[in-house]
Amino acid sequence: MSDAAPRRDGPDRPWRTEGTPEETPRRPGGRRMRWWGLLVTAVVVFLLAYVGLTYFNRGNEPTVSYTEFSRQVDAGNVARIYSKGDAIQGELKTARANPDGGARYTKFRTQRPAFAQDRLWQSLSSHGVTVTAQPVVQERSLLSNLLISLIPIAVLVALWIFIARRFGPGGLGGPGGMLGRKTPPKPVELRPGTQRTTFADVAGIDEVKGELDDVVDFLEHPDAYRRMGAKMPRGVLLAGPPGTGKTLLARAVAGEAGVPFFSASASEFIEMIVGVGASRVRELFAEARKVAPSIIFIDEIDTIGRVRGGGASVSGHDEREQTLNQILTEMDGFSGSEGVVVIAATNRADILDPALTRPGRFDRVVNVSPPDRAGRESILAIHTRHIPLDPDVDLAQVARTTPGMTGADLANLANEAALLAVKRKQETVTQSDLSEALEKVQLGAERPLVMPEEDRRRTAYHESGHALLGMLQPGADPVRKVTIVPRGRALGVTLSTPESERYAHSEEYLRGRIIGALGGMAAEYVVYGVVTTGSESDLEQVTNIARGMVARWGMSERVGRLSALPSDAQQAYGLSAAPRTLDVIDDEMRRLVEECYDEACHKLRVHRRQLDALTESLLENETLEEADAYRIAGIPRTNAKKDADTT
Repeated sequence: MSDAAPRRDGPDRPWRTEGTPEETPRRPGGRRMRWWGLLVTAVVVFLLAYVGLTYFNRGNEPTVSYTEFSRQVDAGNVARIYSKGDAIQGELKTARANPDGGARYTKFRTQRPAFAQDRLWQSLSSHGVTVTAQPVVQERSLLSNLLISLIPIAVLVALWIFIARRFGPGGLGGPGGMLGRKTPPKPVELRPGTQRTTFADVAGIDEVKGELDDVVDFLEHPDAYRRMGAKMPRGVLLAGPPGTGKTLLARAVAGEAGVPFFSASASEFIEMIVGVGASRVRELFAEARKVAPSIIFIDEIDTIGRVRGGGASVSGHDEREQTLNQILTEMDGFSGSEGVVVIAATNRADILDPALTRPGRFDRVVNVSPPDRAGRESILAIHTRHIPLDPDVDLAQVARTTPGMTGADLANLANEAALLAVKRKQETVTQSDLSEALEKVQLGAERPLVMPEEDRRRTAYHESGHALLGMLQPGADPVRKVTIVPRGRALGVTLSTPESERYAHSEEYLRGRIIGALGGMAAEYVVYGVVTTGSESDLEQVTNIARGMVARWGMSERVGRLSALPSDAQQAYGLSAAPRTLDVIDDEMRRLVEECYDEACHKLRVHRRQLDALTESLLENETLEEADAYRIAGIPRTNAKKDADTT
């Protein structure tokens, strides 16, 4: 079986294929009308060009009066003439101005009156005028006119072909053209020698691979399942945050089983013309059945799979719903022995229509979460296998400092480190390159901003407040780096990450995060007695944590053990609870934040000497690493060591 994907046979195929067998291209019958249109246009252009050439081929020679002609003959200025009936063409020896107006002329036309009784022949002979048998003004032949009139046709055909190739298989007005429906993406074609994606290219999500092993085994050994009467799940839904590897997993399943792989984004089925999406779905499933066993992968299925009847359209027959209904029908039409498995991916499984996730459609919902520390180390090993690493590189250390990062984030981290090594003209990527790349990814790129000394000192106190409270608070995440170098939109950054993964947060830990986030504002108030605008992002973080503690996680006695504000209603939470409950939530949030702020100010006043020491060191060095920050503050890293011991 070839790994290369064939080209699409038509413009209405918004999916990419991988691992499909070669097919004989079908006759493009859908283009017949477009070629008839081109032929009719060519005939019209030819007729117009031919008539125009025939009409304008009479020449630009002026028509002079017969009196002027006789005068030139008598003056001996006519060199030769040609006559056909009473029509006369001629050429002068010397150019003359036309008495009837116009420019000077040499060749001319005239008409001899029928009533003329002059002795024209004798006059011509006496003045030595040559009477020729060929016209003086040569006109193009019929063949010449025909060839010249074909030039616009050639230009038209060349322009048509250029537009057809430029705007896709549908040309200018076809289904895939500029004025028609949008051109679908080209199929994915593997280069010769390129290996298909397998489970060896997937790391950090072993529990998810275990869920998909059944699909691979069914595609490899369908007869064993048929003999037992077992039916494979018709659909597998991969749900998880962006960048966790859902698309990579689907390709790995197809590559591991060695079956054709059809992939498309759900949005590519949607068009302005109602019914186009449904027809494309029918064709996609028909193509998959032809080469079964195979896999169909639909990315971002929530684009068309949202709950129906939500008032998004005037009627229930809009394009999105028709496309969704067609997908449901096609999946329901599977007999279970066709060997076609549908895999879909979404970031919002909670908004999908229940008809999609019921048994018989997407039987399995597999949650793809960000990897843990061991998974991140494995992912880094995969993404750095083609990058020359220095012997001092410790991927385990990098994995420990990247909690919450997805596979896509780690791939970007490795690439940024390689780019940095190239800029430095190094032969290998060092641990320093990875550290700086991590800072760029997490904190943003450095900004060449020159701050006044007063603002620089205020920023140093602000970041020192964050860092010092992070060190003092029991169970808080260890402080990894403190800097007053402007990065992104921030004038300074304090980076804190946990030693191990945290899957459940206690009330004490969350209060500590609020205290740490308020440390910058508290430090400015303790030192200067004022509050500046530099705490905007800190207050947003504090508000989100406090709202969750009070209204969602049952950490308030007055609100009680209720989830008063669901997570998807935080922006419009006025519709989610009674007005009295909302007032209580606001009061409790204010009480919680005020208590944490008072505690932050109290701790900074008690440890003012350490706050000043961190600030002076920051002003001198601009950046403090983890060990230096704890050493200058005089605080042992006992909390971090306890966290490390529990992993």
